[in-house]
Amino acid sequence: MTWFSLLGSLYITRLLSAGAIPKWNASPWKQFEQPLKASPLFRHLIFASKAQVSNSKIIPINAKSVAIQPSSILNSASSTIFAICSKVKLEKLLWEDALLDAQRVIELEPSSHVRYQLKHTALHGAQRYSEAIEAFQIILAKLDSARGMGIQKLREKYTSSSRAKSAIQKSIDVQLCPAPLRLLNTNTGLLCDREAQISVFKATTEYEQLLLSIMKHADPPMERIADAVATYFRYVMLSHTWGENEPLLHDIQDNVVYKLKAAGGLVKLQSFCKLARHAGYNWAWVDTCCIDQNNNVEFQKLLNSMFAWYRRSALTVVYLSDVPPSSKSGALAKSAWNTRGWTVPEFLAPRVVLFYQQDWTPYLDDHSPNHKGSVEIMHELEDATGIDACVLVAFQPGMRDARQKLQWVSTRVTTVPEDIAYSLFGIFGFHLPILYGENSQNALGRLLQEIVARSGDITALDWVGQPSEFNSCLPANIFSYAAPPCAFPYLSEDEIQTAVSSLRYTVAVDQALKLYTLLENVTAPRFANCRLRLPCIAFPVTEVRWRPGLTQKTSFTYGVKADGLDDLLITTEEKLVQFSRFRPTRQTFLLVLPWDRRLLELPDFADDAESLGDWPQLESPLDDSDESVGDSSGEEELADTESYSRALRLIVRLGQPFGAFLLARQRGGEYKRIASDHDIVARVKDVTSVHSMMNIRTLEIL
Repeated sequence: MTWFSLLGSLYITRLLSAGAIPKWNASPWKQFEQPLKASPLFRHLIFASKAQVSNSKIIPINAKSVAIQPSSILNSASSTIFAICSKVKLEKLLWEDALLDAQRVIELEPSSHVRYQLKHTALHGAQRYSEAIEAFQIILAKLDSARGMGIQKLREKYTSSSRAKSAIQKSIDVQLCPAPLRLLNTNTGLLCDREAQISVFKATTEYEQLLLSIMKHADPPMERIADAVATYFRYVMLSHTWGENEPLLHDIQDNVVYKLKAAGGLVKLQSFCKLARHAGYNWAWVDTCCIDQNNNVEFQKLLNSMFAWYRRSALTVVYLSDVPPSSKSGALAKSAWNTRGWTVPEFLAPRVVLFYQQDWTPYLDDHSPNHKGSVEIMHELEDATGIDACVLVAFQPGMRDARQKLQWVSTRVTTVPEDIAYSLFGIFGFHLPILYGENSQNALGRLLQEIVARSGDITALDWVGQPSEFNSCLPANIFSYAAPPCAFPYLSEDEIQTAVSSLRYTVAVDQALKLYTLLENVTAPRFANCRLRLPCIAFPVTEVRWRPGLTQKTSFTYGVKADGLDDLLITTEEKLVQFSRFRPTRQTFLLVLPWDRRLLELPDFADDAESLGDWPQLESPLDDSDESVGDSSGEEELADTESYSRALRLIVRLGQPFGAFLLARQRGGEYKRIASDHDIVARVKDVTSVHSMMNIRTLEIL
């Protein structure tokens, strides 16, 4: 050993004897002797003693000579030794011991940001996150005050706590904005508003961990933040039938749900919260007690947001209070839950649903994570509701198949009559004012008006028989209309192309394009003053003759002829005036094809909550001039060819069977629909006679 190495060893021995560092033969420090001696820092310390020996004073003590170093050297050496010890303990996951050494390092050299890194790492490992955040903030402060390009580049790798907190708050706002206003904290049993929910989150280790991880990035990782926030604020919704003594908002506000006397609806509430907590969810919502039913503004928001809340839920629990334990398949279909109006959106909206029996055990003992994936349960629900299992599993709100959606609620009941209409708002994907007291007829009328106005689909009107019944019939009569919709044959693309090819030789270009333009500019159906303004292609009725041999006791069958249509039979309970071309009548009768904008085959036809009138109109490719196509450019020729093809495709579709309305003109000029026992299926007699389809009108129907 050289005298320099010997000097270094004597120096370490001096530190040990002075108590500046722990003795190697003392427990628990013995285990760090070899790692320390093998460390490059130890060797650096040995050589550092050489550099200082010329400035040291040697004092003989009991025949031994030791070097008395300046205090700065002693502090630096001690700091290095403690730092090595702290790092070794960190590697061994001895967080608290490593923290003690790191604290000694800081005491000896408080100006170094590197020393605080040891403390931060130890605190983080010990899951003392708030203290770890403080340590990291000190590190950033020291980096901010230090100079040098290297330090500046190092500082640029991190984010300040204020910026990190701001990023988290933005994600919280996005997450909570469409969520319920109040939620039950399943861990504490307390009802929390938005402010309380945020406060609870910021006091959790999840928040501190997230904040700490963000600070270690140059830019906040927004996607990761959003995922963490969404995971914490996941909530569970309850779908159930109300019983006696359901707890209301004032019963549980400022009370711990778990500590309230378990009686009546409180038993259900407590069991639900415990189930949600056991499943790992922090938040839960129940319609009985999480809303202020005395606040009209809040109640309006609730009813218009219910579908979205169930849609965004991490889980919806369906509690079948009348299904006893160990029930067999079929019990769900017989449950009172399956008769209620509001439960339709409550099981259609969520993506994850679990059914529970009276004793809070899974229905049919099915412990799968999502009962929408259970073939047996979905088929039972399909049979009970009349809703296709595929729709039950993956329902999408919107205007499509309006009549079918209306029929889903036709046999269901609600405590408040208007709710039968309000429960459908989310299913169709729109918001309307909630006007309790308006009566069910007006509520349904507003609903149907909105459906027709937004979709242009008037088949929904067949659900109620006649448009005039909006404000006159009782709900039971509204739901009694049972005439099935027409199932027209599907027209394949090959069939369309074949028909188009044949029409090219028989239908004039100008006539086809003119018809297309007229129909392209037709507006969507609208309601005004309880009357339907219906755009349609009208076919004047020229003859109505009674057919006595086909007449039933309560209905009459008539042979009807109309210009441009094949002859047809119509059965109705109304007694019609008979007439013909030779014996005309003063009253005008029309058979009309309600205009359906989808026949134009425009791209991305409006569906979900979109109004047909809002769709961009295709530029008209034609006018009534006789300019020669041969004089146009190649692009114009191509455009005219495509326009002609579109027009011919429209004519082919117009030539298919369609559901017609029989209308009778009234004295005021408006029309009344003649109700039929069955759909009136009409068909254009000759599609090549384009002029017969150009009687395009917008009629006012009672």
